[in-house]
Amino acid sequence: MTMVSGMTTVTRVLLTDDHSIVRAGLRRLLSESTMIEVVAEAVSGEQAYSDYALIAPDVVLMDLTMPGIGGIEATRRILAKDPQARVLILSIHEEAIFAVRALQAGAAGYITKRCAPEMLLTAVSAVACGETFLEPRLAKEIAIAGVAGNNDPMMGLTDREFEVFRMLAEGKTVIQVAKTLFLSDKTVSTYQTRIMRKLGAQNSAELARLAIRRGLIEA
Repeated sequence: MTMVSGMTTVTRVLLTDDHSIVRAGLRRLLSESTMIEVVAEAVSGEQAYSDYALIAPDVVLMDLTMPGIGGIEATRRILAKDPQARVLILSIHEEAIFAVRALQAGAAGYITKRCAPEMLLTAVSAVACGETFLEPRLAKEIAIAGVAGNNDPMMGLTDREFEVFRMLAEGKTVIQVAKTLFLSDKTVSTYQTRIMRKLGAQNSAELARLAIRRGLIEA
């Protein structure tokens, strides 16, 4: 954080989203707060990861679904490089499973793009101060699922399996996934087999249909 007017601090934000219109709107919204400054923008998870070390932002505001490694894998890599990094996911996905996945990857917060503008500003500030912030509705769903037990097979995927599943469902080949995630083709093939077994899918087409039903990718 940077100091202004005595002891007041300004939260420096790295804004990451692959849509320029969305980034412009978020920048405008964040600029309404004198306590938040967007210091850089990234158009992909890969760029957010590479820019993080150069910019050292207080908060990375990260979209979840982007071409390439996506927000969850980018979050995982940033936290692996800097365990103190603060990542706030801002996503169109409203199912609790996505928030759970983001938190498991190391994100400090998760809100949806339908949240009120005031909630976004509150979330950025809370995450910058070391707190964990979840949109209240999602926090309630996660708490209920934890108490009642959750039989969702997608929750049985590991973080890496979940990311491989997302990329395969998007239509990427095993070779393309391996290249993006810096894995061997054999390793990705093994993940693919495990994923299909856990989700009860017989082929890639069924994986894609499942991902579409769950809102992970667009039809």
